[in-house]
Amino acid sequence: MQERKYDSFDYMKICADEDKISRCMDGYLSFGWRQDENVKTEKSMGKVTIYLKRSRNIMNKVELTRLQRHYEACVQEVETLENSIHSLPTITALTCGIVGCAFMAGSVFAVTAVTPIIWLMIVLAIPGFALWGGAYFGYKAVRNWRTKKVMPLIDAKYDEMDEVCKKAQALSA
Repeated sequence: MQERKYDSFDYMKICADEDKISRCMDGYLSFGWRQDENVKTEKSMGKVTIYLKRSRNIMNKVELTRLQRHYEACVQEVETLENSIHSLPTITALTCGIVGCAFMAGSVFAVTAVTPIIWLMIVLAIPGFALWGGAYFGYKAVRNWRTKKVMPLIDAKYDEMDEVCKKAQALSA
């Protein structure tokens, strides 16, 4: 009968978008983590939760943990940059819509006055309609501008993540 050697583990749970789980798993494998086969992967609302484990007796654990924190900070920065691609254009479109509503409110007040001021109603309605219609085009223009500005930063972060994973892989091997 063969004796089985006891090994203790550290455990961790990660949650990521379904389309990013492969990159995430590749990264954590570099730090010595592997999927815990005793716990099922959970999927809900476009997110995947995976349970990982790593031997507690791993060499260079302190340095690996430091590199892992750096990797996780890079992942968070990439997520923030990707969110900024849509947040600024959304703010732009909403601002156009709200300012358009203010012009339209002025137009309505001008036409419903005791003595209607038709010329003022027309003067206020034109920019109101223009801002309402321009909100979509403003969104698209700002999103394209923001994408061009942010994509090189995201690519640089991915390169930085790859370098961190290479260093971790060399330490955990």
